[in-house]
Amino acid sequence: MDKFTKLTGVAAPLPVVNIDTDMIIPKDYLKTIKRTGLGTGLFAEARYLDDGSANPDFVLNKPAYQDAKILVAGDNFGCGSSREHAPWALLDFGIRCVISTSFADIFYNNCFKNGILPIVVSQENLDKLMDDAQRGANAVLTVDLEAQEISGPDGGKIAFEIDAFKRHCLLNGLDDIGLTLEKASSINTFEAQNSAERPWV
Repeated sequence: MDKFTKLTGVAAPLPVVNIDTDMIIPKDYLKTIKRTGLGTGLFAEARYLDDGSANPDFVLNKPAYQDAKILVAGDNFGCGSSREHAPWALLDFGIRCVISTSFADIFYNNCFKNGILPIVVSQENLDKLMDDAQRGANAVLTVDLEAQEISGPDGGKIAFEIDAFKRHCLLNGLDDIGLTLEKASSINTFEAQNSAERPWV
């Protein structure tokens, strides 16, 4: 998993509440267990018209936001089913950070396991960031995980809280497998000491 320390990029505004995982990645795209290639299906029902062409009115299709790295979204982002394909699709598209006033618990935790930083802010601060994000190509935010700050295009800063363990994992690029491998030496020692008495270990 890639480390997340500081991210500077265009922020796309998505002022919609209750965006569920089916909207993030429709069920038609769940036929794979690969984490790559899902970016094309991100928000597919909103991004594409019935004939398969790009919907020019959808924010991520607009030239200013096609390379967005940050998403500023409405309340209760990631609700619905627990599909892990949702953060996979965001990451494959290039989104490394989602900012909202609240997230569904399973989606929130899945983000950390896949290298995405979900940030919870107050409604007042979300309104400010949404306003920043609506500036098109000038909608550049800097998210500093070490300092736990979001910097806007005008230099204003918004502090955010995050669980210390989750922060540690993102800063060091540790998913569940990475956390286990940190204990590899202890695991190998245990296996060597117990192999004779318990060969199944």
